[in-house]
Amino acid sequence: MIPQRTATSSTLTLHVNDTAHTVTVDHRATLLDVLREQLDLTGSKKGCDHGQCGACTVLLEGRRANSCLLLAVAHDGAHLTTVEGLGDEERPHPLQQAFHERDAFQCGYCTPGQIVSGVGMLCEAAEGHPSHATRREELQRATGAPAELDRDEIRERMSGNLCRCGAYPHIVEAIEDVREYAGGGTDHASRRTEGVTA
Repeated sequence: MIPQRTATSSTLTLHVNDTAHTVTVDHRATLLDVLREQLDLTGSKKGCDHGQCGACTVLLEGRRANSCLLLAVAHDGAHLTTVEGLGDEERPHPLQQAFHERDAFQCGYCTPGQIVSGVGMLCEAAEGHPSHATRREELQRATGAPAELDRDEIRERMSGNLCRCGAYPHIVEAIEDVREYAGGGTDHASRRTEGVTA
């Protein structure tokens, strides 16, 4: 199909949760708007609409991104994972299961973004990416080995996701419960439900 373009819209293809979707989007539409309004994937929430709360977090090419800040037209051919692509009711993702077991939510509005961000964060840590809380001695080693995820590391790495209900202690506990699954990087083409990779 030849992409159609007008002065105000373009046709593009987004690979969302391993499914290709061809959509015509207004040039002003964000990825969040397209996910919610055109693809009916309403797990990603519109919280602040300024990239400050994390409720709209998705994995874009395996990395965490605030979908409310990204223009859809700039992401033709991109691969995205939303909370709907991590697991389902019969086979929840390990982090989804941990959130349930730890009661890591109250109103639940921020939960999809928290879970997607947690999955991305665990993959980043598994790849050895440091954070502002990473201890100096670990930085000096710079081995590329998985980062050690203590509570301070988890809090720092999840600081872009806000919870108005204040469920933070349970969120940290849920992530602690699944940190041993971290590893292997992200693979957007073939989702792995056994671990924390998307």
